[in-house]
Amino acid sequence: MSRSAVVVVGAGVVGLTTAVALAEGGHPVTVLADEIPGHTSLAAGAVWGPYLVGPRDKVDGWGATTRAALTALAQRPDTGVRLVDGVEATRAAPAAPGGASLFPAARPCRTDELPPGFRGGWCHTAPVVDMPRYLDHLRRRLHAAGGRLVRRHVTDLAELAGTAPVVVNCAGIGAHRLAGDASVRPVRGQLVVVENPGVDRFFVEDPGPGDGPGAAVELTYYLPHRDTVVLGGVAVPDDWSGEPDPAVAAGIIERCAAVEPLLGRARILAHRVGLRPARPQVRLEAERSARGLLVHNYGHGGAGVSLSWGCAADIRALLGTA
Repeated sequence: MSRSAVVVVGAGVVGLTTAVALAEGGHPVTVLADEIPGHTSLAAGAVWGPYLVGPRDKVDGWGATTRAALTALAQRPDTGVRLVDGVEATRAAPAAPGGASLFPAARPCRTDELPPGFRGGWCHTAPVVDMPRYLDHLRRRLHAAGGRLVRRHVTDLAELAGTAPVVVNCAGIGAHRLAGDASVRPVRGQLVVVENPGVDRFFVEDPGPGDGPGAAVELTYYLPHRDTVVLGGVAVPDDWSGEPDPAVAAGIIERCAAVEPLLGRARILAHRVGLRPARPQVRLEAERSARGLLVHNYGHGGAGVSLSWGCAADIRALLGTA
């Protein structure tokens, strides 16, 4: 059976994963994007984990599908994905990790496994993703499946009508403009990349509920990627700046070094800034018209990596596979 040609808008982790899933399912796929790969995905940490995004009846399934896909990819050294042991810790009264059902092997940490000042935590193993290498892996898979990557600035989704019977909008923060969706808001993130001084476990602090949905949050986490460690971070709503802030970087290093002193002396290699496409719920839905099918797949916030394969699988099922 022949498959519909598809245009995917956006070359971040959501767009590339969707494109790979469709191309490997037999669809002729072209990806259009300003940046290849997308800047925000390139700037991500990243570690798999369920985030507080909705719809809740879909997110756990998307997350489980993605974890299984990443776990399989971790068996290959060229993908940038590894399974790493680590800790999710809290300074408040300990509770089960978010999406506890997705962490079947998680166990409460012993006191000697927690940094000073932390009251509890969960020790578990999670896929940790070196995003530059992983996005390269996705691009290689797309090309191997016959897909194309085209650098092009899309100003209006309507301009793509007639170019292919199916258009998939994976524009991330760009959906604010392209889909006319004012509910998509930037949440600015910043990371510091350092040489790995011998860190082999990840650490993520659960920051708790914070001061409300509009407040900036200081995050503390570090993710080892063999020769490097990614240190984070911050979450600043409604900040469109793409420039690193030296004061924020200094705070990130200070917080991470308080947990793992080796990181305070590590050589800085790079600073990364990305704009998470926050939305009250992930938008994954189809719009049919006489001009064709438009499928939206955006609004993942900081969970693009964690939900990418699950969302792509739903779109592949919607369009059919070879």
